[in-house]
Amino acid sequence: MNTAVIEVEALRKEYRRVRGGRTLAVDGLDMAVPQGGVFGFLGPNGAGKTTTIRCLLGLIRPSTGRCTLLGADAGGPLASVITRVGSIVETPALYPRFSGRLNLELLGRLQGIGRHPVAAVLDQVGLADRADDQVRTYSLGMKQRLGIAAALLKDPELLILDEPANGLDPAGIKEVRDLVRRLGNEGRTVFVSSHQLAEVQQMCDRVAILSRGRLVASGRVAEVLARGRREALIVKLRELEEGLGALRAAGLEASMEDGMLRVHLPATEGARVTEILASRGMFVSELRPEEVSLEDVFLELTRGPSPSQDQVAR
Repeated sequence: MNTAVIEVEALRKEYRRVRGGRTLAVDGLDMAVPQGGVFGFLGPNGAGKTTTIRCLLGLIRPSTGRCTLLGADAGGPLASVITRVGSIVETPALYPRFSGRLNLELLGRLQGIGRHPVAAVLDQVGLADRADDQVRTYSLGMKQRLGIAAALLKDPELLILDEPANGLDPAGIKEVRDLVRRLGNEGRTVFVSSHQLAEVQQMCDRVAILSRGRLVASGRVAEVLARGRREALIVKLRELEEGLGALRAAGLEASMEDGMLRVHLPATEGARVTEILASRGMFVSELRPEEVSLEDVFLELTRGPSPSQDQVAR
């Protein structure tokens, strides 16, 4: 594994509620994000994703534990590395009556960067043709891309994006997905929180799945998919009930689902299935390994009782 650009150790964050009691947002989280590519940070609403990101950026202090960005302690002197980090937490703050270009120029001035990188980042996010139009005329996807452009002004090594596709239509989601994938291919590390599971599966190299403030899975996308459900073969044939009986009689674990048979065997055992069925005079019309989506794994890993009021957090 490459050098970790984000490290989280035993991170725990509690909030006091106005009427007494505490809300547990993050519960002993350990996580490492390697350098380069796109890392997806997944979890249902209330899992603690935004709280973790706020701790990483030094916006809030953890109750206990430690997190670092590019080797610097988030609870200490982040100023030494913050110029190498770009971020969007929730909705980007933009002036709707100013043009996209002017918004970026003002941000560049505030950050001491100047105007020099503005044209380049507008081109990078695909907004060069609309740079001089007022932001209020932009679609949601364009506004989100402009927010990412703002995060790119410093030409950061690490980009942290909190739900960049939230609320977007399918076209906007694709715009943001393609941009994030492109940024990851440039050699940056892009850390992106999301619950758009199908998009994350297409966009990310690695993922971590958070549930009720705890890490439940982490690794390359293919590795996480592999551990989510047992391998199975999908079998289609005319005689479903007879075929199910034949497979079970042969000692195989099988079930009937959505007009097909699901047999708990790896793809290499396909010949065994066809042999059993053919010996009973039944022939398959389709035999293939089951394709497991990130959504399937996500639902399997995050399934459980609803958290109590003392556990609900963002």
